[in-house]
Amino acid sequence: MPPEAPRPALGLPLSGVRVVELAHVAAGPFAGMLLADLGADVVKVEPPTGDQMRAWPPFARDEDGGAFSHNFASVNRNKRSITADLKDPDQLAEVRSLVAAADVVVENYRPGVLDRLGLGYDEVSAGHRGIVYASISGYGLGSPYVNDGAYDVVIQGMSGLMSVTGEPDGNPVKSGVPVGDFTAGLYAAYTIAAMLPQVRESGTSVRLDVPMLDCLIGVSALQTSEYWGSGREPERLGTAHPRNAPYQGFSAADGDLTIAAGNDKLWAAVAEVVGLPHLVHDPRFVTQGDRVEHQRELAGLLGEQLAQEKRAHWLTELRARGVPCGPVNTFGEALADPHVEATGLVARLDVPVAGETPTVVYPVRISGLAPRLERGAPGLGAHPEVVEEWAGEWSA
Repeated sequence: MPPEAPRPALGLPLSGVRVVELAHVAAGPFAGMLLADLGADVVKVEPPTGDQMRAWPPFARDEDGGAFSHNFASVNRNKRSITADLKDPDQLAEVRSLVAAADVVVENYRPGVLDRLGLGYDEVSAGHRGIVYASISGYGLGSPYVNDGAYDVVIQGMSGLMSVTGEPDGNPVKSGVPVGDFTAGLYAAYTIAAMLPQVRESGTSVRLDVPMLDCLIGVSALQTSEYWGSGREPERLGTAHPRNAPYQGFSAADGDLTIAAGNDKLWAAVAEVVGLPHLVHDPRFVTQGDRVEHQRELAGLLGEQLAQEKRAHWLTELRARGVPCGPVNTFGEALADPHVEATGLVARLDVPVAGETPTVVYPVRISGLAPRLERGAPGLGAHPEVVEEWAGEWSA
Protein backbone atom coordinates (compact mmCIF):
# COMPACT_ATOMS: atom_id res chain seq x y z
CA MET A 1 0.00 0.00 0.00
CA PRO A 2 1.50 3.38 -0.98
CA PRO A 3 2.21 5.77 1.87
CA GLU A 4 -0.55 8.19 2.69
CA ALA A 5 0.02 11.64 1.21
CA PRO A 6 0.73 14.30 3.80
CA ARG A 7 -2.34 16.23 4.76
CA PRO A 8 -2.33 20.01 4.43
CA ALA A 9 -1.78 22.03 7.58
CA LEU A 10 -4.89 23.62 9.02
CA GLY A 11 -5.27 27.37 9.25
CA LEU A 12 -7.49 29.53 11.40
CA PRO A 13 -11.07 28.54 10.54
CA LEU A 14 -12.36 32.01 9.65
CA SER A 15 -9.38 33.17 7.57
CA GLY A 16 -10.68 35.11 4.57
CA VAL A 17 -13.97 36.02 6.24
CA ARG A 18 -14.70 39.75 6.26
CA VAL A 19 -16.62 41.21 9.18
CA VAL A 20 -17.94 44.75 9.58
CA GLU A 21 -18.47 45.53 13.25
CA LEU A 22 -20.98 48.29 13.83
CA ALA A 23 -20.91 47.77 17.57
CA HIS A 24 -19.91 49.42 20.80
CA VAL A 25 -19.15 48.69 24.47
CA ALA A 26 -19.21 44.94 25.20
CA ALA A 27 -21.60 42.42 23.60
CA GLY A 28 -21.01 43.28 19.93
CA PRO A 29 -17.28 43.99 20.25
CA PHE A 30 -16.78 40.73 22.18
CA ALA A 31 -18.50 38.79 19.38
CA GLY A 32 -16.33 40.61 16.85
CA MET A 33 -13.17 39.79 18.77
CA LEU A 34 -14.04 36.09 18.93
CA LEU A 35 -14.44 36.06 15.16
CA ALA A 36 -11.14 37.93 14.77
CA ASP A 37 -9.38 35.48 17.07
CA LEU A 38 -10.54 32.69 14.75
CA GLY A 39 -8.99 34.42 11.74
CA ALA A 40 -11.63 36.83 10.41
CA ASP A 41 -10.66 40.27 9.11
CA VAL A 42 -12.78 42.44 11.43
CA VAL A 43 -13.17 46.13 10.64
CA LYS A 44 -14.60 48.15 13.52
CA VAL A 45 -16.59 51.16 12.32
CA GLU A 46 -16.59 53.85 15.01
CA PRO A 47 -18.07 57.33 15.26
CA PRO A 48 -15.49 60.15 15.10
CA THR A 49 -15.50 60.25 18.93
CA GLY A 50 -14.86 56.50 19.10
CA ASP A 51 -16.55 53.56 20.77
CA GLN A 52 -17.73 54.82 24.15
CA MET A 53 -15.67 52.12 25.86
CA ARG A 54 -12.54 54.04 24.81
CA ALA A 55 -13.48 56.46 27.60
CA TRP A 56 -13.61 53.76 30.29
CA PRO A 57 -10.74 53.62 32.82
CA PRO A 58 -8.22 52.37 33.65
CA PHE A 59 -6.07 54.22 31.11
CA ALA A 60 -2.51 53.96 29.92
CA ARG A 61 -1.10 57.47 29.49
CA ASP A 62 1.93 58.90 27.76
CA GLU A 63 3.96 62.09 28.20
CA ASP A 64 2.06 63.84 25.41
CA GLY A 65 -1.27 63.44 27.15
CA GLY A 66 -2.40 60.47 25.10
CA ALA A 67 -4.60 57.88 26.77
CA PHE A 68 -5.79 54.38 25.88
CA SER A 69 -8.37 52.34 27.74
CA HIS A 70 -7.37 48.92 29.02
CA ASN A 71 -11.08 47.98 29.09
CA PHE A 72 -11.37 48.80 25.40
CA ALA A 73 -8.24 46.81 24.64
CA SER A 74 -9.70 43.73 26.35
CA VAL A 75 -12.50 43.23 23.78
CA ASN A 76 -11.00 44.65 20.57
CA ARG A 77 -7.92 42.54 19.85
CA ASN A 78 -7.03 41.55 16.25
CA LYS A 79 -9.30 44.22 14.66
CA ARG A 80 -8.84 47.19 12.39
CA SER A 81 -10.61 50.52 12.96
CA ILE A 82 -12.07 53.22 10.75
CA THR A 83 -14.17 56.21 11.75
CA ALA A 84 -17.32 57.35 10.02
CA ASP A 85 -20.00 59.92 10.72
CA LEU A 86 -23.01 57.94 9.56
CA LYS A 87 -24.99 61.17 9.11
CA ASP A 88 -22.50 62.33 6.47
CA PRO A 89 -23.60 60.99 3.04
CA ASP A 90 -20.06 60.45 1.74
CA GLN A 91 -18.86 58.64 4.86
CA LEU A 92 -22.05 56.59 4.98
CA ALA A 93 -21.44 55.55 1.37
CA GLU A 94 -17.97 54.29 2.34
CA VAL A 95 -19.45 52.16 5.11
CA ARG A 96 -22.04 50.80 2.71
CA SER A 97 -19.27 49.80 0.32
CA LEU A 98 -17.55 47.92 3.16
CA VAL A 99 -20.77 46.11 4.01
CA ALA A 100 -21.28 45.20 0.36
CA ALA A 101 -17.86 43.51 0.37
CA ALA A 102 -18.36 41.82 3.75
CA ASP A 103 -19.45 38.32 4.71
CA VAL A 104 -20.71 39.30 8.17
CA VAL A 105 -22.14 42.33 9.94
CA VAL A 106 -22.20 42.46 13.75
CA GLU A 107 -24.22 45.32 15.19
CA ASN A 108 -25.69 46.26 18.54
CA TYR A 109 -27.39 49.56 17.83
CA ARG A 110 -30.85 50.04 19.25
CA PRO A 111 -33.30 48.32 16.86
CA GLY A 112 -34.31 50.59 13.98
CA VAL A 113 -31.33 52.96 14.06
CA LEU A 114 -29.37 51.31 11.26
CA ASP A 115 -32.55 50.80 9.20
CA ARG A 116 -33.03 54.57 9.14
CA LEU A 117 -29.47 54.96 7.85
CA GLY A 118 -29.85 52.43 5.07
CA LEU A 119 -27.63 49.91 6.88
CA GLY A 120 -30.41 47.64 8.15
CA TYR A 121 -30.71 44.01 7.16
CA ASP A 122 -33.37 44.45 4.46
CA GLU A 123 -31.37 47.03 2.51
CA VAL A 124 -27.97 45.39 3.09
CA SER A 125 -29.13 41.90 2.05
CA ALA A 126 -30.91 43.08 -1.10
CA GLY A 127 -28.68 42.01 -3.98
CA HIS A 128 -25.89 40.85 -1.65
CA ARG A 129 -24.02 37.70 -2.60
CA GLY A 130 -24.82 36.31 0.87
CA ILE A 131 -24.29 37.91 4.27
CA VAL A 132 -24.75 36.89 7.90
CA TYR A 133 -26.20 39.93 9.65
CA ALA A 134 -26.14 39.59 13.45
CA SER A 135 -28.16 42.05 15.52
CA ILE A 136 -27.48 42.00 19.27
CA SER A 137 -29.97 43.89 21.43
CA GLY A 138 -31.44 43.78 24.88
CA TYR A 139 -34.69 42.07 24.02
CA GLY A 140 -34.73 41.14 20.33
CA LEU A 141 -36.78 42.29 17.39
CA GLY A 142 -40.00 40.48 18.34
CA SER A 143 -40.15 41.59 21.96
CA PRO A 144 -42.74 43.98 23.42
CA TYR A 145 -39.68 45.72 24.91
CA VAL A 146 -37.95 46.13 21.53
CA ASN A 147 -37.67 49.92 21.90
CA ASP A 148 -36.45 49.86 25.50
CA GLY A 149 -32.81 50.45 26.33
CA ALA A 150 -30.93 47.66 28.08
CA TYR A 151 -27.70 47.35 30.00
CA ASP A 152 -26.22 44.24 31.55
CA VAL A 153 -27.59 44.85 35.06
CA VAL A 154 -31.13 45.28 33.70
CA ILE A 155 -30.86 42.02 31.76
CA GLN A 156 -29.43 40.15 34.75
CA GLY A 157 -32.37 41.31 36.82
CA MET A 158 -35.04 40.45 34.27
CA SER A 159 -33.54 37.05 33.44
CA GLY A 160 -33.97 35.66 36.96
CA LEU A 161 -30.21 35.38 37.45
CA MET A 162 -30.11 37.92 40.27
CA SER A 163 -32.90 36.10 42.11
CA VAL A 164 -30.60 33.11 42.64
CA THR A 165 -27.40 35.09 43.26
CA GLY A 166 -26.49 36.21 46.78
CA GLU A 167 -26.95 34.99 50.32
CA PRO A 168 -30.28 33.41 51.35
CA ASP A 169 -31.16 36.20 53.77
CA GLY A 170 -29.76 39.01 51.64
CA ASN A 171 -30.84 41.00 48.61
CA PRO A 172 -30.47 39.79 45.02
CA VAL A 173 -26.94 40.39 43.74
CA LYS A 174 -25.58 41.16 40.28
CA SER A 175 -22.83 38.92 38.95
CA GLY A 176 -19.53 40.78 39.09
CA VAL A 177 -18.77 39.70 35.51
CA PRO A 178 -21.19 41.24 32.93
CA VAL A 179 -22.57 37.88 31.89
CA GLY A 180 -25.55 39.35 30.01
CA ASP A 181 -23.22 41.10 27.57
CA PHE A 182 -20.70 38.33 27.19
CA THR A 183 -23.20 35.48 26.92
CA ALA A 184 -24.94 37.29 24.06
CA GLY A 185 -21.56 37.88 22.40
CA LEU A 186 -20.72 34.18 22.66
CA TYR A 187 -24.08 33.09 21.21
CA ALA A 188 -23.71 35.60 18.38
CA ALA A 189 -20.20 34.51 17.40
CA TYR A 190 -21.09 30.81 17.69
CA THR A 191 -24.15 31.17 15.45
CA ILE A 192 -22.32 33.34 12.91
CA ALA A 193 -19.61 30.70 12.54
CA ALA A 194 -22.25 27.97 12.25
CA MET A 195 -24.24 29.77 9.52
CA LEU A 196 -21.34 31.02 7.40
CA PRO A 197 -20.73 27.84 5.35
CA GLN A 198 -24.40 27.61 4.29
CA VAL A 199 -24.68 31.30 3.49
CA ARG A 200 -21.47 31.40 1.47
CA GLU A 201 -22.37 28.28 -0.47
CA SER A 202 -26.00 29.20 -1.17
CA GLY A 203 -25.74 32.97 -1.53
CA THR A 204 -28.79 33.28 0.73
CA SER A 205 -28.43 35.95 3.38
CA VAL A 206 -29.61 35.42 6.95
CA ARG A 207 -30.35 37.66 9.90
CA LEU A 208 -29.49 36.60 13.43
CA ASP A 209 -31.64 38.16 16.15
CA VAL A 210 -29.59 37.86 19.37
CA PRO A 211 -31.49 39.08 22.47
CA MET A 212 -29.34 39.43 25.58
CA LEU A 213 -32.31 38.48 27.76
CA ASP A 214 -33.02 35.25 25.88
CA CYS A 215 -29.35 34.28 25.83
CA LEU A 216 -29.04 34.67 29.59
CA ILE A 217 -32.21 32.67 30.20
CA GLY A 218 -30.81 30.13 27.73
CA VAL A 219 -27.79 29.37 29.93
CA SER A 220 -30.00 29.12 33.03
CA ALA A 221 -31.09 25.61 32.06
CA LEU A 222 -30.83 24.11 35.56
CA GLN A 223 -32.90 26.88 37.10
CA THR A 224 -35.65 26.86 34.47
CA SER A 225 -35.90 23.06 34.60
CA GLU A 226 -36.03 23.20 38.41
CA TYR A 227 -38.92 25.63 38.23
CA TRP A 228 -40.84 23.62 35.63
CA GLY A 229 -40.14 20.31 37.34
CA SER A 230 -41.01 21.35 40.89
CA GLY A 231 -43.28 24.34 40.48
CA ARG A 232 -41.12 26.17 43.03
CA GLU A 233 -38.93 29.21 42.51
CA PRO A 234 -35.18 28.44 42.71
CA GLU A 235 -33.67 30.13 45.76
CA ARG A 236 -30.57 32.11 46.59
CA LEU A 237 -28.11 29.81 48.36
CA GLY A 238 -24.92 31.87 48.47
CA THR A 239 -22.17 29.53 47.30
CA ALA A 240 -24.17 26.39 48.16
CA HIS A 241 -25.91 24.04 45.74
CA PRO A 242 -29.59 22.97 45.65
CA ARG A 243 -28.79 19.29 45.07
CA ASN A 244 -25.27 18.64 46.45
CA ALA A 245 -23.63 19.13 49.85
CA PRO A 246 -21.02 19.95 50.95
CA TYR A 247 -20.65 21.91 47.73
CA GLN A 248 -19.82 25.53 48.55
CA GLY A 249 -17.31 28.05 49.80
CA PHE A 250 -15.74 28.03 53.26
CA SER A 251 -13.32 30.25 55.18
CA ALA A 252 -9.99 28.86 56.34
CA ALA A 253 -7.72 30.64 58.81
CA ASP A 254 -6.13 32.80 56.11
CA GLY A 255 -8.47 32.78 53.12
CA ASP A 256 -11.46 31.23 51.41
CA LEU A 257 -11.74 27.95 49.53
CA THR A 258 -14.38 25.90 47.78
CA ILE A 259 -15.17 22.21 48.30
CA ALA A 260 -17.30 20.15 45.90
CA ALA A 261 -18.10 16.74 47.40
CA GLY A 262 -20.55 15.59 44.76
CA ASN A 263 -21.03 12.02 45.99
CA ASP A 264 -20.93 9.86 49.15
CA LYS A 265 -17.31 8.77 48.64
CA LEU A 266 -16.10 12.36 48.38
CA TRP A 267 -18.19 13.35 51.38
CA ALA A 268 -16.53 10.61 53.46
CA ALA A 269 -13.12 11.95 52.41
CA VAL A 270 -14.08 15.48 53.47
CA ALA A 271 -15.30 14.25 56.85
CA GLU A 272 -12.04 12.41 57.38
CA VAL A 273 -9.87 15.39 56.41
CA VAL A 274 -11.60 17.77 58.83
CA GLY A 275 -11.46 15.26 61.67
CA LEU A 276 -15.17 14.51 61.80
CA PRO A 277 -15.44 10.98 60.34
CA HIS A 278 -18.41 10.15 62.56
CA LEU A 279 -20.57 12.58 60.58
CA VAL A 280 -20.74 10.05 57.76
CA HIS A 281 -23.06 7.97 59.94
CA ASP A 282 -25.05 10.89 61.34
CA PRO A 283 -28.66 10.43 60.15
CA ARG A 284 -28.70 14.04 58.97
CA PHE A 285 -25.82 13.48 56.56
CA VAL A 286 -25.93 9.86 55.33
CA THR A 287 -27.23 10.44 51.79
CA GLN A 288 -26.85 13.35 49.40
CA GLY A 289 -30.49 14.22 49.95
CA ASP A 290 -30.00 14.20 53.73
CA ARG A 291 -27.01 16.50 53.43
CA VAL A 292 -28.86 18.94 51.18
CA GLU A 293 -31.80 19.04 53.58
CA HIS A 294 -29.46 19.81 56.50
CA GLN A 295 -26.74 21.68 54.65
CA ARG A 296 -26.80 24.75 56.89
CA GLU A 297 -26.04 22.57 59.91
CA LEU A 298 -23.41 20.70 57.92
CA ALA A 299 -21.78 23.90 56.71
CA GLY A 300 -21.61 25.18 60.29
CA LEU A 301 -19.86 22.03 61.53
CA LEU A 302 -17.37 21.99 58.67
CA GLY A 303 -16.77 25.72 58.90
CA GLU A 304 -15.71 25.50 62.54
CA GLN A 305 -13.05 22.92 61.64
CA LEU A 306 -11.83 24.60 58.47
CA ALA A 307 -11.30 27.92 60.25
CA GLN A 308 -8.60 26.33 62.43
CA GLU A 309 -5.98 25.76 59.70
CA LYS A 310 -4.61 27.68 56.76
CA ARG A 311 -6.10 27.26 53.32
CA ALA A 312 -3.04 25.55 51.81
CA HIS A 313 -3.24 22.81 54.43
CA TRP A 314 -6.82 21.96 53.58
CA LEU A 315 -6.27 22.09 49.83
CA THR A 316 -3.30 19.74 50.11
CA GLU A 317 -5.19 17.23 52.22
CA LEU A 318 -8.36 17.34 50.15
CA ARG A 319 -6.55 17.03 46.83
CA ALA A 320 -4.56 14.08 48.14
CA ARG A 321 -7.88 12.27 48.56
CA GLY A 322 -9.28 13.30 45.19
CA VAL A 323 -11.78 15.84 46.51
CA PRO A 324 -12.45 18.66 44.01
CA CYS A 325 -11.48 21.90 45.74
CA GLY A 326 -9.72 25.17 45.09
CA PRO A 327 -8.89 28.59 46.45
CA VAL A 328 -11.26 31.51 46.09
CA ASN A 329 -8.91 33.77 44.15
CA THR A 330 -8.84 37.45 43.42
CA PHE A 331 -8.27 38.18 39.74
CA GLY A 332 -4.66 39.02 40.55
CA GLU A 333 -4.24 35.62 42.17
CA ALA A 334 -6.01 33.85 39.31
CA LEU A 335 -3.76 35.47 36.70
CA ALA A 336 -0.66 34.55 38.73
CA ASP A 337 -1.71 30.91 39.12
CA PRO A 338 0.72 28.37 37.57
CA HIS A 339 -2.19 27.04 35.53
CA VAL A 340 -2.34 30.29 33.52
CA GLU A 341 1.33 30.10 32.59
CA ALA A 342 1.13 26.39 31.78
CA THR A 343 -1.80 26.78 29.40
CA GLY A 344 -0.51 29.95 27.73
CA LEU A 345 -3.72 31.81 28.53
CA VAL A 346 -2.01 35.19 28.84
CA ALA A 347 0.14 36.72 26.10
CA ARG A 348 1.39 40.23 25.39
CA LEU A 349 0.36 42.53 22.56
CA ASP A 350 1.29 46.07 21.59
CA VAL A 351 -1.52 48.61 21.98
CA PRO A 352 -1.43 52.37 21.43
CA VAL A 353 0.07 54.43 24.27
CA ALA A 354 0.47 51.45 26.62
CA GLY A 355 2.87 49.49 24.42
CA GLU A 356 3.24 45.83 25.29
CA THR A 357 0.23 44.84 27.40
CA PRO A 358 -1.06 41.49 28.70
CA THR A 359 -4.17 40.00 27.11
CA VAL A 360 -6.21 36.86 27.77
CA VAL A 361 -6.03 34.95 24.49
CA TYR A 362 -8.76 32.85 22.88
CA PRO A 363 -9.08 30.14 25.55
CA VAL A 364 -9.82 27.10 23.36
CA ARG A 365 -6.64 25.28 22.24
CA ILE A 366 -6.71 24.12 18.61
CA SER A 367 -4.11 21.43 17.94
CA GLY A 368 -1.42 22.67 15.58
CA LEU A 369 -2.50 26.31 15.78
CA ALA A 370 -1.27 29.10 18.02
CA PRO A 371 -3.68 31.78 19.29
CA ARG A 372 -3.96 34.65 16.84
CA LEU A 373 -1.98 37.62 18.12
CA GLU A 374 -1.72 39.69 14.96
CA ARG A 375 -2.47 43.05 16.49
CA GLY A 376 -3.59 44.66 19.70
CA ALA A 377 -6.71 46.78 19.94
CA PRO A 378 -6.56 49.46 17.24
CA GLY A 379 -6.11 53.17 17.59
CA LEU A 380 -9.18 55.17 16.65
CA GLY A 381 -9.49 55.28 12.85
CA ALA A 382 -6.04 53.74 12.42
CA HIS A 383 -6.86 51.79 9.22
CA PRO A 384 -8.59 54.06 6.66
CA GLU A 385 -6.92 52.09 3.83
CA VAL A 386 -9.28 49.17 4.40
CA VAL A 387 -12.09 50.88 2.45
CA GLU A 388 -10.12 50.90 -0.80
CA GLU A 389 -8.50 47.55 -0.01
CA TRP A 390 -11.83 45.74 0.36
CA ALA A 391 -13.40 47.56 -2.58
CA GLY A 392 -10.48 46.58 -4.84
CA GLU A 393 -10.49 42.92 -3.79
CA TRP A 394 -14.26 42.69 -4.07
CA SER A 395 -14.42 44.19 -7.57
CA ALA A 396 -11.56 41.90 -8.67
